Amino acid sequence: MMNFPDAYFRRHDESDDSNFYVYPRKVVHIDDGAIAKLRETYSDLLPKNGIILDLMSSWRSHYPDDLNPTRVDALGMNANEMVENPQLDNHIVHNLNRNPILPYDNDTYDAVTCAVSVQYLTNPIKVFAEVNRVLVQGGVFVVSFSNRCFPTKAAAVWTAMNDLQHVALVTGYFEASGSWRDINTSIQNKGNHDPMYIVWGYKAKLKSDCISAIASVH
Repeated sequence: MMNFPDAYFRRHDESDDSNFYVYPRKVVHIDDGAIAKLRETYSDLLPKNGIILDLMSSWRSHYPDDLNPTRVDALGMNANEMVENPQLDNHIVHNLNRNPILPYDNDTYDAVTCAVSVQYLTNPIKVFAEVNRVLVQGGVFVVSFSNRCFPTKAAAVWTAMNDLQHVALVTGYFEASGSWRDINTSIQNKGNHDPMYIVWGYKAKLKSDCISAIASVH
């Protein structure tokens, strides 16, 4: 398990994040080729007709058209951006760097996605643990990123690393944050498009649940 010193998650700009995100930025942060790769991965990993949480959401979620989710909830920093997102059913403005606790019940979501935003988390281990809590057993958490960021708001550890090291770092967030299984990575950095790096894992069955199930049989 990785250890993450507090200094890793300091930023060049430590002012209130709410001020930075007060104005909507209705732009996409990856090009069409990278978006297509992300949609392909979502099509492979996200359950059809599921309940999905779009974490650190914005005005586009990049879900494939045939996903047909039962509901998509969103948590982000700018209400105007999320209002303009046609794939969202509900949204909440919530600063995870101020409060990493997710305002959702246990075992709510079939899938959680976080697109091109993980680099801004200052308490990623707690946030990943919270994602684990709100997922149903076997639910998937898909984290994607490219080679772009707002450097003044990205964590120091992120700006000090290269892209492949970012993949190892996010994998480490999964490993350090709780009960995950089948942690996988996808590196798509060939061709004439922005690179797309994706790390995902599934909520594992807790050992205590296994013990309880065995006890109930006997």
